[in-house]
Formats: sequence, C-alpha cells, structure tokens
Amino acid sequence: MKTQSPVNRRAFLKVSALASGALLIGVGYRETVRAAHHGKKAKTWAPNLYVRIDPDGKITIISKNPEAGQGIKTAMPMIVAECLEVDWSDVHVEQAPLDDRYGRQVAGGSRGTPDGWNDLRIAGTGALAMLKNAAAEKWGVPASECEPNMNASIVHKKSGRSLGYGELAPLAAKQSAPDADSLKLKSRPKDFKLLGKRIPGVDNKKIFNGSLIYGCDTRLDGMVYAVFQKCPSFGGKVRRANVEQIKSFPGVVDAFVVEGTDDLKGLMPGVAIVAETWWEAQSARKQLRVDWETIQSDSTADYQQQAEALSKEKGQTVAEAGNIDKAFDQAHKVLEAQYYYPFVSHANMEPQNCTAYLQPSGKMELWAPSQNPKAGRSLISSTLNIPEDRIHVNLTRMGGGFGRRLTSDFMVEAAWIASKIDRPVQLQWTREDDMRHDFYRPAAWHNLKAAIDKDGQMTAWENHFITFGDGRRTASGARLSGGHYPAGLTPNFRLRQSMIDLKVPTGPWRSPGHSAYCFAFQSFMDEIAEAGGRDPLEFRIDLLSKKFGKTDFVTERAAAALKLATKNANWGRKMGPSQGQGLAFHFDHGGYVAYVAEVTAQPSGQFRVDQVYGAADVGPVLNRSGADNQVEGCVIDALSTAFLEISFTDGEVDQSNFADYNLLRINQAPSIQVDYVQSDNDPAGLGEPPIAPATPAITNALYAASGKRVRSLPLGNEGLYI
Repeated sequence: MKTQSPVNRRAFLKVSALASGALLIGVGYRETVRAAHHGKKAKTWAPNLYVRIDPDGKITIISKNPEAGQGIKTAMPMIVAECLEVDWSDVHVEQAPLDDRYGRQVAGGSRGTPDGWNDLRIAGTGALAMLKNAAAEKWGVPASECEPNMNASIVHKKSGRSLGYGELAPLAAKQSAPDADSLKLKSRPKDFKLLGKRIPGVDNKKIFNGSLIYGCDTRLDGMVYAVFQKCPSFGGKVRRANVEQIKSFPGVVDAFVVEGTDDLKGLMPGVAIVAETWWEAQSARKQLRVDWETIQSDSTADYQQQAEALSKEKGQTVAEAGNIDKAFDQAHKVLEAQYYYPFVSHANMEPQNCTAYLQPSGKMELWAPSQNPKAGRSLISSTLNIPEDRIHVNLTRMGGGFGRRLTSDFMVEAAWIASKIDRPVQLQWTREDDMRHDFYRPAAWHNLKAAIDKDGQMTAWENHFITFGDGRRTASGARLSGGHYPAGLTPNFRLRQSMIDLKVPTGPWRSPGHSAYCFAFQSFMDEIAEAGGRDPLEFRIDLLSKKFGKTDFVTERAAAALKLATKNANWGRKMGPSQGQGLAFHFDHGGYVAYVAEVTAQPSGQFRVDQVYGAADVGPVLNRSGADNQVEGCVIDALSTAFLEISFTDGEVDQSNFADYNLLRINQAPSIQVDYVQSDNDPAGLGEPPIAPATPAITNALYAASGKRVRSLPLGNEGLYI
C-alpha cells in the first residue's frame, strides 16, 4: 500500500504578530526566498496565512479555495483544526479573497484537498508546537510536558496549570518557528480525532434559512444591473443594433455594442444593456434588435454523418501494444459494439453572474462566483489592459460549478461593462444565456472491439474513438489517454482516433472525459463477460489481477473498492421479477469508486433505480458528511444527465431551459448507500471520481432487469424513462 508522501522539504513556517497580539501562521517555500537571494527574477515572497489566533481566544481558519458546494470550505479548515487539536465548535471559518500568497486557488480537478494536505497540516501542527513552546517558557517547564486540550488550551498535568490559546498567542508569536521537516504530521485515520467525523457544512444554516450570500446576491451602494446579448450562433458578431432606441427605455442607464474578441472563452461580441434594475434591463433587452454576422453553422445531424463516415476508416493510432490483429484472427469470439453519448450542459443552478466596479483610482474590484479566479483576473488584465495588481477579486459562494466556472467569460464581460459605467455593475445571465452559451461536455463515438478466447478471457481490446478537434489536438474535454483502462490489463491493446472539426465551445464537465467514456467501457465490459460466459464481477476482478504493461492506476485498490461495493449489495443474490443488478468501477482524479445499482424495469420502457451501493477509496475521508454528499450528488447527477442532450442546428443550441433540458426530480432519485476503504494513502478529492461509474452501473442493471442493452445516450432516445 502506498505510504503517505513526505513533507515538502522546501516548506517552512512563517509567523506574524499583529498589533493586537494575534498570532498568524503561514507556510512559505524556500525556493522563492533562495531565488530572490541570488538575484533571480521572482515574485515578491509572502507566506500563505491559514490560522489566526486572537488574544480573546477566537480561532480563525482561512479557507483559501472557492466553495462551489463541494464542501471544501469545511474540509480544509478541518485539517488545520485536527492538527491544532481544537474542538470544531471553537473554530471560525473565513473565505479568503483571491490572493497570490495562497498559491493555487481553484475549485477544479478534485485537487483542493490533495494540494493543500501538506500545507494545512504544517500550519496547524506548527501553530500547536509554538503554543506549547510558549506555555513551556511561561511555566519554566519542558515543552514535552505541555499538552493540548480540546478546549483550545495547553495544560501541564503535573502542576494542573492551564492556559488558553488566546492567552498564549502574543507569546507564541515571539517563538522561533519550528522547522517544517521536524514536525510530525498526522496522516493515519486511527490518529484522527476530528477528521472522518460527520461535520455539517459551515454555511449549512445560512443555506437553510436563505441568508447565505451567493454571487447573484451581491449588493453595493449605487449598483446598476446589466444584461449581455450575444449571438445565438457561437462566434457571431454585431453588424448593427438599435441601441439608441434602447437607451430611451425606462430605467436604462446605457446601452452599447461590445466589439469583443475572437476568443470563445473570452470577451465575445454582443450588446450590453445597463439599467437601474435587472427587470428594467431585461425588459429593454426584449426590445433589442440585432443584425448578426454569423461565422459557423455546426449541426448535430452533420456531426453524426461525419462520425458514421469516419467509423469506416482506420483513424490515427494513438497507442498500441502486442499484436492485436493476430489476436483477433485467433480469437474464439470477436465482439463489436458502438457506444455514443451526446453533448451536455453544466446546468448549474445559479446562472453565471459577476459584480464589478472600476473605482475612480483605476482599481477594478470584482465579486465573482468563480472556480478559477486567478485565470479570470488574468483574462480581465489582458483584455482591459489593467495591471493584475490593480484587480481585486472577492470570492463568493457558487450555486454549483461542475467545471463551467473554470472559464471566465462572465467575469470579463462584467469588467468590460463596468469600465464604461462609473458605478458598480452586476451582470446577471438568464437561464437561457447559461444553457445556450455554455462550454459543453463533448459528444463522442466509441467503436469497440474485443477478442475472447475459449475460456472467456479477453485477449484484445480495440477502441476507434471518434471525437472532436482540429486535426492536431482534441477539443477541450474531448481527450482520451492512450494509457487509460484497460491498457496494461490485456496483452493486446489499440486506441485509434478520428476527429470532427468543431466550432462550438467545449470545456471541462465534472470529471472531464471520464464521466462520459466510462459509460462506454464499463458497459462493453459487461458485454464481454456475457459473451465469455462469465460473471461481470468475477470477470473484472480477474482482469485486475493481471498485468501486461503499465497501468495508470493501482489495480489492487480498484479491486478492493469493487469487492466492498458488491459485498454490501450482496452481489448475485436472487432478484424479483423485472429486477436486476449491475456494477461498474472507475479510477480518476486519484479516486477509486465502484457501484452496484439495482433496477426494476417495466415492458413499457419505464424503470426505477431502487438502490445504489457505492464504495470509494480516496485515502482518509476528511468529513464523512461532505463525502456522502459528494457521492450521493454524483449518482443523482449521473442518472439525471443520462437523460439529457444538447444539440445544435445552424450553429445554435436547440435547448434553452429546464423545460427542454429536464433535470431529475427528487421523487425520481434512488436510495444511495456508500462505504469507504479507509487507508493511509494521501487524500484525493471527491468532487469528480464518484460520477463516472454511476451511469454504466445503472444501465448494466437495466440490462439485467429487462434484457435491453443501452449503447447510446440519452436514455429517452432509447424509449426509456423514469
């Protein structure tokens, strides 16, 4: 089993003392200091500041990463609190703004916890060491005799003396910071007192009573509201618009054409309308008349025709191992199937929005529900020619992201409009704006082929992957690695690829790529098992036990997750009439997740997902409540998305709102039970790994219940509904 990675040897503690006597703890890096010392170009060094202990005893832990509902604002401070040995009820959590001292501030790639794991433990453990040293100095005793108490105090058991962290803070701030390499960091679940427990999200009460401030709830004195009309066909430009007429409408402050750029992820051309209220801006927008110059006419029907033609060609070989042609010639059985999944939208519940204010001093301040605020700041700087150090970004809570808010188009739009208005401006998209100007998960076709010997063993796997790109590289979110499963687990393997030119924008969509092609791979695995006369679980476990080359994941951890999920589901038990079980597993973003789904199906095509049993190995679980929320949300999101499709006609999106992009309702959600393989491995994120295997587990169960094999999404096009 992989052991916990060592402390970053360049890391060191940085201690600051405020005039109030508060103790601040940060983590810096020696390489930046070294570079500055030798005269090399380097940014001005400043430490990350994670912990503040005030003389009155208030303990504040800063959450540096954006919060999009993934629970990071609770989980990251929990790591610090664990190492600081304080009761969670004594902790106050603050959201950090965008600040280069914190390094990477991104909600994406399930990297928040893994990236912060060492720094957060160093900060908490280092702060505790300094508090102990301060107490030892005050009492004149060895620091080894000073121990933390969970009521935020240091105790000396021999004398019965005790001092609170607040009392010790001014003295602790004068202590020499311990060497980070000397700190013994907690890493094993058996050592945790707080981590692994069920802790409610720090914002939960405010969510429940409606007082939590999201990006769209930002209110500033003198603020006006903006809407932004872009061409329905991606990349289209404004020839002319009736902006002078719009300016005369009630409440309208200004209306103007934005020339924009050619960057689909930047400031696109359009017409901005600014008014005293959003209602007045939106009402004026309904009277807007724009003559658009369109530059493309992509259509779903054309994509399908191109994919059909490309499927008859060989494509470009991306990866190959063994002698696959010989394996197919000598196979006892050869199995072929094509799997397809469509474009889908992020459909986060809070449409894109941003508030911006260009102050008289020339400083630009923003309030942005962004997953990647630093990239947004950079885009604004290059587009508006404002130095980055003159742009300040406040991070607001997001009403969902799933990758959509990694792209900063809404931020640069708000900043551009604000640069023309001498008042704070809030840009608010409509649902239609959001759905028709998304960065979609790309569609794809997998033409799969497997060789099976007389013992039911898979001896070859081939995938002709038809995806989107410019011929040189795939579109964003459309890439499939040549080393992906089942590479290395079969003696003969080949990945071929063909590309369709694409002029509509795509981007990361929850667990980019994995959430889509896992459906194809794990469904086809069931087909191979059936063709070989083998149980789907036994077939997968056997496959994971063999190595024919390098794999991109630890097969033993994947097998353990599969075994735990199937044990909890009592895999293979006798099911009732029209009922069936299905399973699937996947590895991505550092996490191993397996599911068993149980389905009841009707001859009409209606079905119900009765139960989903999940097992996840993501290292130590930091917050059991947050972890369960992520897994349950992923299963529901996967089931919902299996019914959804974004299609294009003449370069425009056909869907516009939830009336024709119908999300799952609460009464359609299955019961979900999840268990965890606790380990000493470093933690992985949970925002993405649990989504990929949910869809194939459900469709495999559907086949077991009804005999209907699903090879194409959305499910509604296959005559299926819930």
